[in-house]
Amino acid sequence: MEAIRQFVKVKNQQLNIILPDDFLAEEVEVIILAKTESDVNLSQEQMHFLDDRVNEPESEYITSNESLEKLKKKYGY
Repeated sequence: MEAIRQFVKVKNQQLNIILPDDFLAEEVEVIILAKTESDVNLSQEQMHFLDDRVNEPESEYITSNESLEKLKKKYGY
């Protein structure tokens, strides 16, 4: 099954969905849900990682510049 998830703006009680060229289905099922502030596309692994980070002691915090320097050093960013 191929699925496409998009967030689109509703204008005048209408919406326009543009499908990719390689989407060749002749009939589709459309489910419409209102987008909420809590709509975040995170995997369980990502949420677990963020929870771990939030629970770290403040003594282990680093600045954004320190974080970027570590990324540059490790990945050549």
